[in-house]
Amino acid sequence: MSFALKPLPPTIEIETKAVLKQAVAANRRLAELKGLSVSIPNQGILINTLALQEAKDSSAIENIITTHDELFKEDIYPNFAFSASAKEVRNYVSALRTGYKLVKKDELLTSNSVIEIQAELERNNAGFRKLPGTSLKNHDTGEVVYTPPQSNQEIIDLMGNLDRFINDSTFYDADPLVKMALIHYQFESIHPFYDGNGRTGRIINVLYLVMQGLLDIPVLYLSRHIIRTKNDYYRLLQKVRDEEAWEEWVLYMLTAVEKTALATIRLVNGIKTAMMDYKQRIRTQFHFYSQDLINNLFSHPYTKIEFIERDLKVSRLTATKRLDSLVNAGFLKKSKIGRSNFYINTALFDLLSVEEAHE
Repeated sequence: MSFALKPLPPTIEIETKAVLKQAVAANRRLAELKGLSVSIPNQGILINTLALQEAKDSSAIENIITTHDELFKEDIYPNFAFSASAKEVRNYVSALRTGYKLVKKDELLTSNSVIEIQAELERNNAGFRKLPGTSLKNHDTGEVVYTPPQSNQEIIDLMGNLDRFINDSTFYDADPLVKMALIHYQFESIHPFYDGNGRTGRIINVLYLVMQGLLDIPVLYLSRHIIRTKNDYYRLLQKVRDEEAWEEWVLYMLTAVEKTALATIRLVNGIKTAMMDYKQRIRTQFHFYSQDLINNLFSHPYTKIEFIERDLKVSRLTATKRLDSLVNAGFLKKSKIGRSNFYINTALFDLLSVEEAHE
């Protein structure tokens, strides 16, 4: 019997006792993360560092694997010939930033926004699928596990319904985190694009949280949790289609939010501590200390002479001397790409790398 995807909302009760209990726990951790994020002097630092982490992890789900080193170099030297994987990740960061700007400007997350996000991600303007033939297969066996809607009109209609579900608060009254779980299921089941559906769907998750005021900036990313529980993720998605097993799916997503928020809290606290340590020690040792310098060093695990020139409004010679002084004092590590020097913030780089190893 073929599966026909139904519009939202589901016809059965979603907010069971178990779901509401887990929603409380997830919301509590998310509120803690939101408050902590506000305490960072320059929130752009978190957007940059955590977005790069998310881009790497989200792309890894779809086997676009790249190392931290490639990823960070690609972000600073986009014209340098790094791996195709790193370029995919850079496109993800760009798509995330595009979506964030749209949500902050319009306070909506519409189908048009989603199309724009996916276009930035895939660097094409194909839009919603127009031709039949798309199916989702088991990566190992090649077996078709799910066939999404095939006709362009059905995709348009279902996305229109999802559009209303996301943006019209009177359409379905539920906890926003519960709604996020339903939105993610529905988007992935519609599978509206030829490519990039998984990554676009994970961008939608965090943008919806920003739109709902649960976060001020996009700092909660579920990709790492999904990687670690990939079999459960796909199994529970399919179980909703086969059995309408909504409770298990929603509980999975709420647990992902709680655990990811806790891990992100640890990471943000680590970044905050490292910033304070650098701030105090650099201020003690060097006359050229400034908050702009700290912001530069922590906006990305790498910096370069041109960035110091720009942000501190100093000459190239002065920028070079200051960076070399920080290298000699152990704050930075100097490396070379082609003819250019770049400078690694060892504390931040290690923090991000260790976080990956422990999660």
